[in-house]
Amino acid sequence: MTVTLNDLPFIDLYVRLDKPDQALYRSKERGKSNINQLVPAEYQLVIDRFMSAVNETLRDSNDGSIDFDGIRCRLSRQKMSDNTNWVCARRINVIIPELEKLGFAEHICQHMKNLGRRDGLILVSGATGHGKTTTAVGLLAYYLKTFGGAAVTIEDPVEYMLKGRHGDGGHCFQVEVKQEEDWAICLKRALRWAPRYIYVGEIRTPKAAEQLLRAATTGHLVITTVHAGAPEEALMGLIFLAEQAMGPGVQNMLAAGLTALIYQTMRENGPWVKYLFTEPDSPGDPIRSLIRENKIGMISTYIDRTAARLANPGQEQVSLTDVKPVTFTPSAPTKKTT
Repeated sequence: MTVTLNDLPFIDLYVRLDKPDQALYRSKERGKSNINQLVPAEYQLVIDRFMSAVNETLRDSNDGSIDFDGIRCRLSRQKMSDNTNWVCARRINVIIPELEKLGFAEHICQHMKNLGRRDGLILVSGATGHGKTTTAVGLLAYYLKTFGGAAVTIEDPVEYMLKGRHGDGGHCFQVEVKQEEDWAICLKRALRWAPRYIYVGEIRTPKAAEQLLRAATTGHLVITTVHAGAPEEALMGLIFLAEQAMGPGVQNMLAAGLTALIYQTMRENGPWVKYLFTEPDSPGDPIRSLIRENKIGMISTYIDRTAARLANPGQEQVSLTDVKPVTFTPSAPTKKTT
């Protein structure tokens, strides 16, 4: 029986591009996602065809996407120290994710759904490969279908095919960014379309961070993903980038615009999240105060209180005097590698 690349249960596929070689993959099978395995010999002809298709697709670029054997992959090419060329192909699930089926606790999922009525900024953060894009796209698709309105996505590359109609009153337009400097330009243009929602695949440049914050404070609901090792790092990374374009005062804008921060880690039984949300129309919200006062390192304790509050809706508000400081050293955000 002839095998196809779709038959290989991979999340990430590592293929040499300058000559045929043994390919490796990281499996999507439960319990095997942390192990790199050799691609079985019966796939070699498929791998050779894939190698040729990737070389044709990328040409002079190091990043892109490809449709091959009925699957879609995000591509990242690297030249190694021994002068060999390899590509990492990340499998993209073309089926639009349904928020209810992503494995979130019911009370958290319900609160995430209700955020679609608000404007501001939703940051979906976490480490590489922990489902940030899937969650962000699931949120956007639900909001479009449920609440309607226009959405513009800005991505590199486009992953989930969201373009077109959603429900009775939602419609999505998708923009693919070709060069780093185009992120801010595409964001600025998107604002002229009067979208209800904006989705940014990842914050990549200082000017894009500036435009993103401006969009979040001018009546739009902005959803974006951030690579981070902790919730505090997500906020500090955004501030670090935006300050390079805007100078002082970024904390005030972020405090005014932040709606929610979702930090997720993928486990065998589904996503495990740390969740933070601000109160609507409440400038004195404790989270906003911590951001304005540059006390982001104190937010961890507040996140724990938020988790208890979501699980017990009748619980009272948390006072800043109840929040104990934690040690936190901010680090500069890293560039997208997958």
